[in-house]
Amino acid sequence: MQTQFSNTQKILVFPNVYALRETQQIRLLQTAIRDKETSNEDFVFYADRLVRLLVEEALSFLPCRRKDIVTPTGSLYEGLEPHSKICGVSIMRAGESMEKALRDTCRGTRIGKILIQRVEHGEYNNTIKEYYCKLPSDISSRYVLLLDPMLASGESASRATRILINEYKVKEDHIVFVNVISAPEGLKAYSKSFPSVKVVVGAIDENLNEHYHIRPGLGDFGDRYFGTN
Repeated sequence: MQTQFSNTQKILVFPNVYALRETQQIRLLQTAIRDKETSNEDFVFYADRLVRLLVEEALSFLPCRRKDIVTPTGSLYEGLEPHSKICGVSIMRAGESMEKALRDTCRGTRIGKILIQRVEHGEYNNTIKEYYCKLPSDISSRYVLLLDPMLASGESASRATRILINEYKVKEDHIVFVNVISAPEGLKAYSKSFPSVKVVVGAIDENLNEHYHIRPGLGDFGDRYFGTN
């Protein structure tokens, strides 16, 4: 049973992508984390709030089953309970900033890590390389929330997803990719490569610039969150 009470809207051009509805509060949070004058302390505060909302939305795509309970008034209530094992996988280092929201939402959730970095072989010759991967041994039987706040070209997220599917036998439709800001170019490439992965995103920005930075974007999420900018 998969019942959704969702605050996301399906993006028609990307049928497996769901973006947060831009309420006034969501716009306020986006403004705070995008502003170059926002302090590290405030950036962490507002980013944590926004990521928590994204994680809650991502969980709405996981299967539940009916659970009937009795309230303190003696009344019957037809409720729901989770019907799946889950874990998180953060794409290091920026993805680690999203782990707190997942732990706060799902106590005791196991979290794996993948480190993928771009290796430069010259100005126009770059490759993506996996440097570290530590995942739960039973991850193939779990639903996975893949965590990475920024999706630019989509290469790192695609590599991480292929590792989950090809090397660890995670079912493609058991993956939910949770993302704060996406560039349409990367989102198109990722959703085309993995049509059964659901993507929950906070905002879809205008484009990538000539340096493959998201515009308008917010800069380097990891640096701003961990105070290393």
